[in-house]
Amino acid sequence: MKHIVLAAGYATRLYPVTENFPKPLLEVGGVSILDRLLGDVDTLEEVDQHLIVSNHRFFPHFEKWSRESSYTKAITIIDDGSTDNENRLGAVRDLLFAIESQQLYDDDLLVTAADNLVTFSFRGFVDFLKEKQSSLVMTYTEPDLTALRRTGVITIDHHHKVLEMQEKPASPKSHHAVPPFYIYIKSDIPQMQSCLSDGCHPDAPGNLVRSMLDKTVFHAWPMTGKRYDIGTLETYYQLKDNIQL
Repeated sequence: MKHIVLAAGYATRLYPVTENFPKPLLEVGGVSILDRLLGDVDTLEEVDQHLIVSNHRFFPHFEKWSRESSYTKAITIIDDGSTDNENRLGAVRDLLFAIESQQLYDDDLLVTAADNLVTFSFRGFVDFLKEKQSSLVMTYTEPDLTALRRTGVITIDHHHKVLEMQEKPASPKSHHAVPPFYIYIKSDIPQMQSCLSDGCHPDAPGNLVRSMLDKTVFHAWPMTGKRYDIGTLETYYQLKDNIQL
């Protein structure tokens, strides 16, 4: 299994903090957001490589971070070539770029977003793959309607099979929110590669799942802890000195 980390955004809502520095390398409780993520995933025996997708502007920052890191699995930094928020590729195109540029056709893919903090291990997510033998999303119960309108939302059956995926819906059909963490099995990679021609919008990674649902099966793993989306300066400063995370 390859671990692809989507880290090519420009985090304009966190300016000026992220104007010249990548959000995933900001520290929370003395540890970078990216290191918190990799510290867990690196312990999974199924994962044999981390691939970090960066934009061109912040590529040197990730290269420096990589040289100073000491993880057990190999780290590859991928430059997507974009230089600012106006010519960014978007999460879906970045994922496809990583697959094509690194020829990732023969492995399952764990895909994570590098601007999120979680309080649980991805161990359960990978174990759920062994049970369901299908591509996976995560889900958690979100009671707030405003929050649901800002995220992916799914409907599921009693076997946790995903029936429908909405991305930032005005009228959410459930309270099952979807954070940006996915597992794509290798047999589904051809469906991933055809998503743009099928009309998939490249910005939100949930759009990829929505475009694939009529071609393959997804199941949803119920998150066992909390997830914090560091999308604003207020959120970052609230978490920044929280050493309990």
